[in-house]
Amino acid sequence: MSSDNEQSAEPEGGAPEQLALIRETVRKANVPRAKPRTWRGAALAKELPVARVLVNKGVLHLDQYFDYAVPEELDAEAQPGVRVRVRFGAGGRNVRAGRREGGGLIDGFLIERRAESDYQGALAALAYVVSPEPVLGPELLALSRGVADRYAGSLADVLQLAVPPRNGRAESKPSPEPLPPPPAPSAGSWERYEQGPAFLRALAEGEAPRAVWTALPGPHWPQEIARAVAATLASGRGALVVVPDGRSAGRVDAALTEVLGAGRHALLTADSGPEKRYREWLAVRRGSVRAVVGTRAAMFAPVADLGLVAVWDDGDSSHSDDNAPFPHVREVLELRAAHGRCAFLLGGTNCTVEAAQLVESGWALPLRADREQLRIAAPLIRTVGDGELARDGAARAARLPSLAWQAVRDGLRSGPVLVQVPRRGYAPRLACERCREPARCRHCAGPLEAPDERDLNCAWCGRAETAWHCVACGANRLRAQIVGARRTAEELGRAFPAVPVRTSGRDHILDSVPDVPALVVSTPGAEPVAEGGYAAALLLDGWAMVGRPDLRAGEEALRRWTAAASLVRGQQEGGTVVIVAEPTLRPVQALVRWDPVGHARRELAERAELGFPPVSRMASVTGPPEALAAFLAAAELPPEAEVLGPVPAPRTEPGRPRRPWEAPVGESWERALLRVPPGSGAALAAALKTAQAARMARGNGDPVRIRIDPPDIG
Repeated sequence: MSSDNEQSAEPEGGAPEQLALIRETVRKANVPRAKPRTWRGAALAKELPVARVLVNKGVLHLDQYFDYAVPEELDAEAQPGVRVRVRFGAGGRNVRAGRREGGGLIDGFLIERRAESDYQGALAALAYVVSPEPVLGPELLALSRGVADRYAGSLADVLQLAVPPRNGRAESKPSPEPLPPPPAPSAGSWERYEQGPAFLRALAEGEAPRAVWTALPGPHWPQEIARAVAATLASGRGALVVVPDGRSAGRVDAALTEVLGAGRHALLTADSGPEKRYREWLAVRRGSVRAVVGTRAAMFAPVADLGLVAVWDDGDSSHSDDNAPFPHVREVLELRAAHGRCAFLLGGTNCTVEAAQLVESGWALPLRADREQLRIAAPLIRTVGDGELARDGAARAARLPSLAWQAVRDGLRSGPVLVQVPRRGYAPRLACERCREPARCRHCAGPLEAPDERDLNCAWCGRAETAWHCVACGANRLRAQIVGARRTAEELGRAFPAVPVRTSGRDHILDSVPDVPALVVSTPGAEPVAEGGYAAALLLDGWAMVGRPDLRAGEEALRRWTAAASLVRGQQEGGTVVIVAEPTLRPVQALVRWDPVGHARRELAERAELGFPPVSRMASVTGPPEALAAFLAAAELPPEAEVLGPVPAPRTEPGRPRRPWEAPVGESWERALLRVPPGSGAALAAALKTAQAARMARGNGDPVRIRIDPPDIG
């Protein structure tokens, strides 16, 4: 019967009489009504009526669990690991009918169910269960707690990074059935490494080797990672691979599909979109998929029976999270390998100082190829110093010596040529041509620039400069300190008018280029992959990368150079790389010999003598001068802690996004570095966390920012 028929069948006024009767029946019924906000008078669960909840409050003085009562109607859904909503901040006075009421609704995770509460007062009831899907398992909870303690942060902040936002549509769909383990793969290109086949056998047999892998240059590293994952899956265990960006993740994803087939791994990147990414994450948590490749957030992926954790290019800044408590992928995966007793693989064409320390300490073993294999895979490296530029007047004016022009001409006969420049854009900053002292304004000491290639202006105050001379050597000739990618592309386009010029940078990054003659101008980290490899590469303004005022300047320059040179064909195929930098510099010599491990070991030895990270543990504390002084005075630091500073902190330039450790625009902050010897890092983190929690609980004074193991210490 339709609704129209029903209405026509009722006598006039029948519907209101029925509604009144229903309301009167409900009003007289002697049944307690469960209210979603307070559940006043509702019966509690008969078994384990107390829920221990972690509320989503990322403040340190609330970094603890809170007990809530479980209404009987929520008994079945309120299981450990589910998302819940609770009332928080009601206070002890708002108690009615044995229930604490009031407060604001806030998200949380149900950690465990208990028979009794340690709290003696009245408990508030769970408001409701957001979803019955248990997203927080014991292993992920233990890992998140370990990360929070190591980085002096709160568990709630770590879980914000570890558990993706809920998507109801993805959650309602079932995950596919898990596939059986694949067969153990052949060694393939791992044969080029002396210990490569043995490493794969150990993974396939269920062992947990730890290795620092210095990969040979060339396009084979995604396939080699895929074979390591396949060997782990063959033992019945899971595998996790974290790469720095979506382009690298796409290459490993394609290699895994080729080696494993479809349906055996998940891709977790921000480019997937919230619904697809959450669906893939749920498939991993439910055990449908045993292998994961993804970017930074994938380091917390809840892989079942984890047998291998791998990180590629750990020196990339993308591996360090910009959200509190600022964890690093390498350190998190080290924790997972140690606590879960699984294999560990740290790979890259370069070698960081932290990777060298893992080998020096014996925690991991080196996985390298011999020099014969390296000579086959690596391109020829040629250097151009200031002496050659000074003897070649035309080359000095164009920033490219004759050797570089010849390499470009020869390379364009057989394929594309890569040109790496340290920055994007067009307008250059200027420096003295003779001594390279940065050109600064006489009024405000700001950097001088010449956007129209004629007039000198200050980039800070805008004043014009008509009679500049170098304060260091007295010279009056200027040179571009760093010329951007667009300017370089224009210069090369005029020099090679018949050759297409393509640019790749932050605004527009190319994934790949075809194997045809072309000039590809790119900033570091944005180099596209060439089909068949580049015929040649130019690394321009190398001195600008090495000369940055940073402890990691040499290491970072070498990492950028090796990453670009690895895209070039091997020497036997005619691949050539020309670097425009002083040949005597240590990173340049390491590139010529293709010896990133030796460079990292020397850097490690020097830092050990000076007490610099990673030999020592260090923390950065930043804030307004008065707040910073009060914090350091109140913190009960370990006796062996050394306070360096405070010194003025970097300021945020107007119009540029503010990074977490920088002062707000218009404010002057200071920074202090706290250094402790090896073995005292946990004590330092605990002391800083305690002092910050006490300061936040009192609610007085300006905040301070804490960062354990800061990537940039100057």
